[in-house]
Amino acid sequence: MGNTSLFWIIFNVLVLAMLWIDLKVFHKDAHVVAPREALKWSFIWIALSLAFGIGLSFVMGHDKGLEFFSGYLVEKSLSIDNIFIFSVVFRTLSIPLKYQHRVLFWGIFGALILRGLMIYFGITLISYFHQILYPLGAFLLYSGLKIFWLTEKRFEVETHPIIIFLQRYISLTPKIEGQQLWVRSKDHPKRWQATPLFVALALIEGSDLLFAIDSVPAIFAITLDPFIVYTSNVFAILGLRSLYFLLADAVERFYYLKSGVALILCFVGIKMLMMDIYKIPTEASLLIILLILGGSIALSGYRSRNCHK
Repeated sequence: MGNTSLFWIIFNVLVLAMLWIDLKVFHKDAHVVAPREALKWSFIWIALSLAFGIGLSFVMGHDKGLEFFSGYLVEKSLSIDNIFIFSVVFRTLSIPLKYQHRVLFWGIFGALILRGLMIYFGITLISYFHQILYPLGAFLLYSGLKIFWLTEKRFEVETHPIIIFLQRYISLTPKIEGQQLWVRSKDHPKRWQATPLFVALALIEGSDLLFAIDSVPAIFAITLDPFIVYTSNVFAILGLRSLYFLLADAVERFYYLKSGVALILCFVGIKMLMMDIYKIPTEASLLIILLILGGSIALSGYRSRNCHK
């Protein structure tokens, strides 16, 4: 593990290179991301994640590879709700399809920074105060049970606190100016105004921060290795854009996916609460997460077919 610093440097350089290629080569000009293109990119990000996990197994050991895949699956399943939020935000603010990728690019770039900070402070806190795992585990268990039994509040864009804050303290323009997040005011050239694309970006960043409160502690139940926690988060987030363009119109058909997410939260919460009594093997954790996620998707597909007969 003496090469850990080198691993961090190489990984972050590769991530920045992939993001630069994505923005400057494949999505330099604004265009509508068709389902076929979204499917291709989804496969690419999944393939890269698999390759990284397998490579990790060879370099750091079998257990580290299993921890990465478990963390990746947890983060991926918990990020499905983000897709619904993306859809609501873009639809409410009337963001054209061809500009949505640019908003999501900066949204995910910001999410990577926020997740990195949360992971750093979370693991630092745990290293000094190990008992914090117990309230975190209880919180995850509560979150899972709440998804099961409580009626979920709708995501209301118009009354969202971020919208109220922006309207009060920032000059906004209702007009979309291409891919620009900020433009100079035509009436006052020295004043900058935020476009609807920036408003969408702010809402997406805010909602991701709330989702991260569940997803980051959930991975602490899998591993406390900061490199594994961070890389599994990064790969799950990087594939979120293409998954959105692929599933945006079909996400509501995954009827049982929320129940699956609730079960995963309950499982990792219980795992965290039991960590000092009995450590559930990583192989068993990965299998349980796969069964819950795969089962909820399969049941959703079965229900969807029966409803459309």
